[in-house]
Amino acid sequence: MSQRMSHHASADGPRRDAAVYTHGHHESVLRSHTWRTAANSAAYLVGSLRAHMKVLDIGCGPGTITADLAALVPDGHVTGLDRAPGILDQARATAAERGLGNVEFAVGDVHALDYPDGSFDVVHAHQVLQHVGDPVRALREMRRVCAPGGIVAARDSDYAAMTWHPRTPGMDDWLDLYRRVARANGGEPDAGRALKSWALEAGFTDVTAGASTWCYSTPDERAWWAGLWADRTVASGYADRAVESGHADTGRLRAVAQAWREWGRAPDGWFAVLHGEVLCRR
Repeated sequence: MSQRMSHHASADGPRRDAAVYTHGHHESVLRSHTWRTAANSAAYLVGSLRAHMKVLDIGCGPGTITADLAALVPDGHVTGLDRAPGILDQARATAAERGLGNVEFAVGDVHALDYPDGSFDVVHAHQVLQHVGDPVRALREMRRVCAPGGIVAARDSDYAAMTWHPRTPGMDDWLDLYRRVARANGGEPDAGRALKSWALEAGFTDVTAGASTWCYSTPDERAWWAGLWADRTVASGYADRAVESGHADTGRLRAVAQAWREWGRAPDGWFAVLHGEVLCRR
C-alpha cells in the first residue's frame, strides 16, 4: 500500500467497502472496550465540549465512553451508534446504571448515517476508522451530519507504531499476523497516522492533528493487557478470521498467545500504543 494508505482495493485483501469488524465482541474484546473512558480515550475532545451540545458517538460498543460524554453534556443529548445490534443492550445498561437520561442508542452505518444534515454539534468516533470500509466516505458522512461550527473528532491506534520491551520471541509474529488479517478484512490497522490525510480528503480545511498513548507497565497492567490479547488471539472474531482466511492455523495462534503471556510475566515489561487524533472544525 502507498504511504497515503489508499482506502480502495489492495493486494492484501478485498475492497475496503467490504470491510468487516476484525475483533468481534468476544469477552476478551469487551474486557478492553469496557475499560475505555472519556478520560483515557477522548481527552483531546473533552475540553471542547459544552453542557448544551448534541453529540453523536459512532461505534459506541458497550457505551462506556458514550456514558461519559453524556455526563459531560448534562443539558444536551448523546446518541450512541453501533453497527452491531447485540452490543447496544450492554450500552443501554451502562447508561441506566449511571442514571443518565440524556442518552439513546441506535443501530447504524457510518458510511450512510440516517440523520439530516447538521444534526449534531459533535460527531465522535473512537477506534472506528481503522475498521470501516471507506474511511474518507465515513468522514464525509460525519461532516455532513455535523452542524456548521461543530466538531468531528476521531482517534485511532496505529499498529505499526506500537512498541514494547522486552523483545519477546513471537510478539513480532503477532504484529505481522494482526496487520495482515485486518487488511484482509478490508481495514487499515495503521490508521492513526492517516487520520489527518483522510480528513483533508473528506473536505475538512480546519484540522488539528495530534497523538496520545496508552502505556502498560505495572504488574497489573501487564497482566491485563497480555491476558486479553492472549485470549483474543485464540478465541475472538480475529482468531476465527485468521484461520478462515488462511493466515494462521490454530497452532500458530496458540504460539502467539503464549508469546503474549511470556511478555506479560516479564518484570521489565512495557508496552505503548500510539494513537492519532484529529479535531476537525466544520
